[in-house]
Amino acid sequence: MKVGTDAVLLGAWANTDQCKNILDIGTGTGIIALMLAQRSQAEIDAIDIDAEACIQAKENVASSEFAERVKVMQISCSEFARRNSSLKKYDLIVSNPPYFINSLKCPDNKRTVARHTDSLLLSDLVEDACSLLSPAGRIALVLPYERLDEVEELAAANHLQIQRQTDVIPVPGAMPKRLLVELSAPQDNIKNRNILTIEEARHQYTPEYIALTKDFYLKM
Repeated sequence: MKVGTDAVLLGAWANTDQCKNILDIGTGTGIIALMLAQRSQAEIDAIDIDAEACIQAKENVASSEFAERVKVMQISCSEFARRNSSLKKYDLIVSNPPYFINSLKCPDNKRTVARHTDSLLLSDLVEDACSLLSPAGRIALVLPYERLDEVEELAAANHLQIQRQTDVIPVPGAMPKRLLVELSAPQDNIKNRNILTIEEARHQYTPEYIALTKDFYLKM
């Protein structure tokens, strides 16, 4: 799997303040886990159901300067939650989950697992994440924008609320395509919501996108 814009956005956007333990669900190549390691001093667990993805993630972690703080494990989200919910709590849980629900599936089964909700429903992800979350912990997700209503419903059902939300627009004047959202226990403060435009024109990134992601590109 190639490194996509969704992963880069989430890895750069998620709030790592005061994080001691972070969990990356569906780590893939490990890109988000490594970005969060670069932005914090936290211990990071990265899980994925796919064996080859875990092999690649382990290779990437071993080649980085963060190898001592990032642990990659091949395990499903539900199994990991069942084994660990009473043992370890996380200050931040991130995921770039599968999101194609009814679209045509790819003949490559690994790509299908990574992109379709067959292997990880959003409702199960949020519920499992809640069982692993510390009292002041946060869940940060990147999703198609049209799933905002679903996220709001799932947050309410799990006694959470949206604390931060960024609507991601590909070019000026376009409708939002992606949603960066942070869930946590209800607080008195008003939700922080903004808009991020990625490009001014083809391959011409906006100052806001450059400011958010420049620390992770060799050339930006």
